[in-house]
Amino acid sequence: MLLNMRDLLKVAHTHRFAIPAFNISSNMLLGGVMEASEEMNSPVILAIHPDELHFVRTSFVKAALEEAIRASVPVCIHLDHGSSLGQIMEAIQCGFTSVMIDASTLPLADNIAISRRVVELAHPVNVSVEGELGTIGTTGPEAEAGSEEIIYTNPDDVVTFVESTQVDTLAVAIGTSHGIYPKNKKPELKLALLKEIAARVDIPLVLHGGSANPENEIAAAVKLGINKINISSDIKDAFYQKCRQILADPVLREPNSIYPPCIAAMKEVARYKIQLFDAAGKADLYRRPLP
Repeated sequence: MLLNMRDLLKVAHTHRFAIPAFNISSNMLLGGVMEASEEMNSPVILAIHPDELHFVRTSFVKAALEEAIRASVPVCIHLDHGSSLGQIMEAIQCGFTSVMIDASTLPLADNIAISRRVVELAHPVNVSVEGELGTIGTTGPEAEAGSEEIIYTNPDDVVTFVESTQVDTLAVAIGTSHGIYPKNKKPELKLALLKEIAARVDIPLVLHGGSANPENEIAAAVKLGINKINISSDIKDAFYQKCRQILADPVLREPNSIYPPCIAAMKEVARYKIQLFDAAGKADLYRRPLP
């Protein structure tokens, strides 16, 4: 069941749960995420960063589209952290149903201008748009994106941005970072800031850098208005740590001998996130008329 982000998150926003956006950059991750989502009867977002898209090539999107169309659960295929009109148009042309334009490091007026332009290009072809206010931190070179310094979302800018751009969903900066946190760095979400932002606008909000955050804070963020949470490092770490164990056997060389335990390890993490976000079983809501 292929949907855009607007229709996918409308239900999550009404029923106050969050949908995981799992970054996929291989057929193994794609298959594992889809299996976990169907096992949990959960809607899912297949997120692909431009760097990942460059690696897997645009032909990979056809495989994701086929998985989505055949799936028993709702699926959105989303460009994560698009930073230029060229990346946005490439994603739209090869079948993404949702795009993110990340102009968060620009001055507010410039962020509004490019985000509004993306909306003008995407909405006529039924592609939804995510914008971002504030910046997400980074934990190191293996993270997909992020800034050295977190700039928290200014609630006073939120209404202006949403009304001026007509984005379908908004990524907010409340203290997260992309990647796996080192032992000396502890994430802490500013839930009071999230509450204030959610009181200003009635659209689904997005939490980037959702890996390795305290469970109680994530659960609270969902109840306060977060409807999409990005997960990349957690599933990839589980997958590749298991790969390292399996490849300790120098005889193994066939993919069907190496990868099934790795997929099982990442699926365990994916299922756990689905449960934490209160998305398990929520695919049933999409089999009724949209509210």
